[in-house]
Amino acid sequence: MRYIAAYLLLQIGGKASPSADDIKKVLDSVGIETDDDRLSKLISELEGKDVNTLISEGSSKLSSVPSGGAGVASSSAGGAAAGGAAATEEVEEKKEEEKEESDDDMGFGLFD
Repeated sequence: MRYIAAYLLLQIGGKASPSADDIKKVLDSVGIETDDDRLSKLISELEGKDVNTLISEGSSKLSSVPSGGAGVASSSAGGAAAGGAAATEEVEEKKEEEKEESDDDMGFGLFD
């Protein structure tokens, strides 16, 4: 991700096709070490391609991926199966709330 971010920053800055040295300079300026193999792979795969087109194609692919609903259903089923654990968590939350309320007895209040 850091290499792609640096590549995109350089493109926004005006470089149409940033080189590996350009990306290294950006990453070195913020103290990030570079892996030459990964960087050369990124440069070779992006060579001759329009990044904006790649982003729009990737976004359209991601929009077809189901997300959200299945994860919520499975987590609620897991919570129902572990009912004893949920009760323990509620007791712990009540204890934490009591501690917060006891802070009012520190000798001063908002309207004193």
